[in-house]
Amino acid sequence: MSEEREQPVVMEYDASQIQVLEGLEAVRRRPGMYIGSTSAKGLHHLIWEIVDNAVDEHLAGACQHIAVTLHRDGSCSVLDDGRGIPVDIHPQTGRPALETVFTVLHAGGKFGGGGYKVSGGLHGVGASVVNALSRRLEVEVWRDGGHFRQVYETGRPIQDVERVGDAPPDRHGTLVRFWPDPEIFETVEFDFDTVAIRLREIAFLNGGLEILLRDERSGEEIWFRYQGGLRSMVEYLNRARNPLHRDPIYIQDERDGNIIEVALQYTDGYAENLYSFVNNIRTHEGGTHETGFKTALTRVLNDYARRHRLLKENEEGLSGEDVREGLTAILSVKVPNPQFEGQTKTKLGNSELTGIVNSVVGDRLATYLEENPAVARKIVEKAVLAARAREAARKARELTRRKNALEVTNLPGKLTDCISRDPEESELFLVEGDSAGGSAKQGRDRRTQAVLPLRGKIINVEKARLDKILNHDEVRAIITAVGTGIGDEFDITKARYKKIIIMTDADVDGSHIRTLLLTFFYRYMRPLIEHGYIYIARPPLYMIRKGKQVYYAYSEEEKDRIIQRLGGVTEKPQRYKGLGEMNPEQLWETTMNPATRTLIQVTLEDAMAANEIFEILMGEKVEPRREFIERHAHEVVEIDTIG
Repeated sequence: MSEEREQPVVMEYDASQIQVLEGLEAVRRRPGMYIGSTSAKGLHHLIWEIVDNAVDEHLAGACQHIAVTLHRDGSCSVLDDGRGIPVDIHPQTGRPALETVFTVLHAGGKFGGGGYKVSGGLHGVGASVVNALSRRLEVEVWRDGGHFRQVYETGRPIQDVERVGDAPPDRHGTLVRFWPDPEIFETVEFDFDTVAIRLREIAFLNGGLEILLRDERSGEEIWFRYQGGLRSMVEYLNRARNPLHRDPIYIQDERDGNIIEVALQYTDGYAENLYSFVNNIRTHEGGTHETGFKTALTRVLNDYARRHRLLKENEEGLSGEDVREGLTAILSVKVPNPQFEGQTKTKLGNSELTGIVNSVVGDRLATYLEENPAVARKIVEKAVLAARAREAARKARELTRRKNALEVTNLPGKLTDCISRDPEESELFLVEGDSAGGSAKQGRDRRTQAVLPLRGKIINVEKARLDKILNHDEVRAIITAVGTGIGDEFDITKARYKKIIIMTDADVDGSHIRTLLLTFFYRYMRPLIEHGYIYIARPPLYMIRKGKQVYYAYSEEEKDRIIQRLGGVTEKPQRYKGLGEMNPEQLWETTMNPATRTLIQVTLEDAMAANEIFEILMGEKVEPRREFIERHAHEVVEIDTIG
């Protein structure tokens, strides 16, 4: 007897199901496709889009000043003294060009129309996307002796472009003011420091351009102007380091319409800091221009070392890793037709740039070294020492390797591993101190949670070479437990855990240990951060009791809110000074239980900013550290409650 199966319902599919989104509705429906996300990162991307348009005017030789203002009402305005967006009728749309730029995707002067030789607004969707994702946008233009204005709401013009007056003879430019739509974004509050970091970077990349940042909310105001361009940028990045030579090496040339610009300076540190840009846009993943630079650097320093007998005859040549130890370098190329690889658009793919950059940097650097033998000798001798240390590190690294990533016998003795061997569900807690480590081991979920107690502070990797770092017991235990290897041998596919959770006390020592661990991950296991594997646990500061009910507070403000909500409490709230004060049940309930805990995911929203903070806080120089503390002191309410 056959069973009659229920047939699936096939929905009708004809032309009526094809949805056409008019105008900018597609942007509002799928904002992530255009600005990456609707988080704070996406919010600030709106500013970058408008600023990039102003910078393109600078690249065209028409703009010298940009003013960015964060207004009290939550809006942001960008004013430039460029040519001003055209307001005459566009031949294709039949509407004013100004309106077309702000309401039509892929409309602009960067698609072969001759308006720009190179541009940073590579996608041509900037102004219209900002308009679409703003509840209100106002644009004003001064050009051809007239002052013009148009206003939009959720991407739609609510009035025609109107001439509101005459412009003074010398007045030209564009003012865009926009109010991000709270229905689109998770937050609509602009962060001053985030904006300042990006604007400073833009000013460095465009020597001579002046940018003013004003915050009406706090009254803070900063001018960014760097006549030295990339040289000033390198000096700024190295302000907390000790350079081997006083002045950065500077290279600039133009080949086949491509402008190549490089500034580099070596320090006595061990970390490599190479940042590359294409048309002012940061290429986080590098690309062909970076390949050309690295190849030239390695070739030229090897040639110099051999020719001047700074390498012994039986020694191998210098590797790329050796010649970039202690290097701070900025590579900026201006390309008429950039091609990018991948979804993120942060890796340059123009094959011709490899040879062009290789040739330019190779020729100019070789000449510089011959003309500056004292500097050349310092640089090459440092690279030779790095090569010898690399060999020592290779031997030390062998101690951290395991034959089989799943063989528990090869894991560090103090690691209490989880039962699961699936990295997707496995978590590793790096716990400050044996006492808290013991509680974590008892309170954990044995199936998915592993615990590695750390005794004391790990080595400061900003002040040590890799061979010394690998001889440190706590670091070696972390590397072995994680399973990926480090540095050039790092392999993300061998990660034994997809969540690595730093769990330290909420005091000064805990903050220091956390910073040391983050510095180590940033320097030697950075893909863990880039893939979102690193987290910070947030243990509570207070336990509050009322009757048999128990409440936990993670900040002073939350404690006060809970007490107010409860109408007061008779028992004084218990202040946790360390993880060790919590019993296993409390530690599980507040900090380890996935259903109730709070984890902070560590991201690299801006690698340069993160690197700068690490250098300032963990580096040799005292003055930059004092300036940083003085600048941010007002943000700290109670120093031993940093969590």
